[in-house]
Amino acid sequence: MDMFHGIDDMALSSTIAAGVVFLVLAVLLYALMIYNNLVRLRVDIDKAWANVDVLLKQRHDEVPNLVAVVGGVKDFEKEVMVTITQARTAAQGAQTVSQKGQAEGALSSSLNHLFAVAENYPNLKAQENFLRLQKRLSDIETEIADRRSFYNDSVADYNKRTLEFPDSMVASYTGFKPRELFHAGADEKEPITPVFSP
Repeated sequence: MDMFHGIDDMALSSTIAAGVVFLVLAVLLYALMIYNNLVRLRVDIDKAWANVDVLLKQRHDEVPNLVAVVGGVKDFEKEVMVTITQARTAAQGAQTVSQKGQAEGALSSSLNHLFAVAENYPNLKAQENFLRLQKRLSDIETEIADRRSFYNDSVADYNKRTLEFPDSMVASYTGFKPRELFHAGADEKEPITPVFSP
């Protein structure tokens, strides 16, 4: 009888041990799935930011062309030219997402101001190069807004996952930190409006 009792105890112990091993493996597998999803979301954010960054660089590349065209107009307000050049330099030097948001907002504001001042120069509004650059910059602004929205959606999804249980446990243990949203600067309110020659 004791022999059967010993066998029952061993069978019970084996079942419990197997159950514990199964439970540990299930938890590890679930944690691995969470980790992989966080990695995927982080990669999506990096890809979305790269798409925004490409457009920001394109805008930065077009500003000197615009300055050159406007600089050729007699008596054009030099202060506007200095402001836009400084705003471009600041935007290129910004490092963090929040710094880029503020600097890019200031650059957008400077561009809007330049185009508003251009209204006072009919010969500038009639130049094909100026109109082409203005349209190009307006198109880039629209694309930046679209891609910024996609980037922010990706960041919001990722940040939400890093805060929700049980994902938050895996995120904190493996070093996943919340990411910054790319906000338009305080100066960036209106899109660039193309000026058409009369």
